[in-house]
Amino acid sequence: MRALVVGGAGFVGSHLVDLLVTEGASVDVADDLSTGSLANLAEARAARDRDLRIHTLDARGGELGELAARRPPDVVFHLALPRHHGSTDHDAFDRAVNGTARVIEAAERTGAKVVVALRALDLYGAVAPKDLPVREHRPSDSPVTLAELATRTVVDLLTIARERRQVEFTALACSSLYGPRRRDGVVAAFAAAASSGDAARIDGDGRQTRDLLHVDDAVDALLRSARRGSGLVVNIGTGIQTAVRDLHRMVCGAGAPVERTPERPDEPGRFALSPVRARIHLGWEPFTPLAEGIGRLLEP
Repeated sequence: MRALVVGGAGFVGSHLVDLLVTEGASVDVADDLSTGSLANLAEARAARDRDLRIHTLDARGGELGELAARRPPDVVFHLALPRHHGSTDHDAFDRAVNGTARVIEAAERTGAKVVVALRALDLYGAVAPKDLPVREHRPSDSPVTLAELATRTVVDLLTIARERRQVEFTALACSSLYGPRRRDGVVAAFAAAASSGDAARIDGDGRQTRDLLHVDDAVDALLRSARRGSGLVVNIGTGIQTAVRDLHRMVCGAGAPVERTPERPDEPGRFALSPVRARIHLGWEPFTPLAEGIGRLLEP
C-alpha cells in the first residue's frame, strides 16, 4: 500500500504512520507543522527499511495535488481537520473545508480512496440521553456552531465527490481519543495534574460523560477503512459513557485536589457512540479497556 497521510505529524496521524510503516507501507506525510511535530514521527523515521517521506506543506495549497501526482497514493488519510476554539473560529473553518476540497482533488487525480477522521461531538452536536449511544442514521439538528457546520460540510463534500466524481471515501466519526502524544483533552489534562500534584480542573459537577477511546484502537479502524466501509460515515467509539468525575478519580486518585469552574454552555452533557456499524462494515471493535489504557499512559 502507498499512503498519503495529511496531518501525519499530529497526535492521531503519527500513530497511524507508525502502524503503516510497521505494516510495510510506503508513506508520504503532508503536514504544515502548525499543530503537529516532527518529534511525533521519531519512531517511524528510525524504523529499518522504511519508505517514509515527510513534506512540510499546507493542505489548502496546490502542493498537495502535485505531491499526489508525483507519488500516487492508494489511499489518502485526511487527519488535518483542526480543533475549533470558539464559535467565530473562521480560520479553522477554512482549514477544514478548503483542506478537504484539496484532498478530494488529489484523490480524484490519482484514483485514491479518502479516509477522513471527524470529531463525533462536532458531527452530532448535543444528543438527548434517550438517543445514546448515538447511531449514524440519527437525524441531525441544524448546526449551531462553526465546528458543527464545518464537520457536516466535510461529509457533504465527500458525498458529492463520490456521487459525481467517483471518489470513494470512508468517514470515521471518532469519540474522545486519548493516548501518548496527545497534549490536550480531558485525559491529558488529568494525567498532567496527576504528575505535577496540581489541582485538576473540572467544569461543573463532573457528571458530564464522554466515550473514551485509545488512539491505538482508532488507528486500527483507520487502517481497516482503507479497504472497507466505502461511502459511509462510521462511528468509532466504545458505546460506554464515562463521567468526568469518575475519570478524574481513575487518573488522579480518590481525594486528589480539584479546581471547580463553571459549566461550559457549549459542552454536551452526555455522549457516547454506537459501534455497531463499525463492527458490521469494518470488522472493528475497541480492544483497549479504559483502565488498561490509562494505566499505560501513566507508566513512568
